[in-house]
Amino acid sequence: MIEIFFQTLPFFLLIGVGFGAGKTGFFSPDATAALTKFVFYFALSALLFQFSARLEFSDILDWNFIAAYLTASLAIYLVATIVAFARKLPIEEAAIEAQVAVIGNVGFLGIPMLAILLGDRAVLSVMVILSVDLIVFSSLVVILVHGSRDGRMSLAILKSIGKGLLANPMIVSIVLGLSVSALNISVPKPVGQFLGILGAAATPGALFAIGASLATKSAERVAVAGWLSFCKLILHPAAVAFTALYVFDVDPYAAGVMITASALPVAGNVYILAAHFGIAPTRVSASILISTAISIFTVSAVVAWVTPFMPM
Repeated sequence: MIEIFFQTLPFFLLIGVGFGAGKTGFFSPDATAALTKFVFYFALSALLFQFSARLEFSDILDWNFIAAYLTASLAIYLVATIVAFARKLPIEEAAIEAQVAVIGNVGFLGIPMLAILLGDRAVLSVMVILSVDLIVFSSLVVILVHGSRDGRMSLAILKSIGKGLLANPMIVSIVLGLSVSALNISVPKPVGQFLGILGAAATPGALFAIGASLATKSAERVAVAGWLSFCKLILHPAAVAFTALYVFDVDPYAAGVMITASALPVAGNVYILAAHFGIAPTRVSASILISTAISIFTVSAVVAWVTPFMPM
């Protein structure tokens, strides 16, 4: 456990450096937004393209894996929703809280960290999880919020969701990479080197950007944020472990990656959604801050637990 903790510590130290830079004002919110855009549209996209270009489309479509992750995530989504309804929250607030409970920082934290901790093979599983989160849950929260506000679901909303997915650089880079693989196109050496240099910026850039963005987050509504952080850091990976290991018989290595990815703290894009819709942004902000701080220890514990049964 101590050894794993020291392996994960450098990643969180990078987040801490970003947090310090943001908190002292050395790195302004505008600078953080610019760095985040660079990582999101360029560095992380290059990294995802590189990995997906080496895969077969059949590698992605592991239905047992998808079913295990989706079933567990929907179960925790439902738990968070029921608790929200028990507190007499409207549907739109319940939808945002449910999103907090299951959407982890898979893109910015999971891909770079798990690739190093668990090996490059982990990126395949992480990409599947990322795709499910973006396609299923990001669409679901938009449908629920608009449906509760308008009382109906219009074709325009569905078109907007579709356009959003097609414009997402993570989805685009994965699709392009898989297309290159399917067509058996050989990436020219200079292009491969260019992508390698650009993709190498994803890890430090993403972690620094996470920390700098956390500097603007507040710790209000701590009780609710604590409950949502518990859902994300404890209940979500526990549910995923149950479905992956005992229900759908997922490959042990892939199951270990899935469990670890599910233990990641709340994703920053949930705050973007909450702020965009004007629904509980402070609650989401606090959940991101608290879950990220606690995950320094919980992620290490989960990695220490899954590593023995993962054939590395």
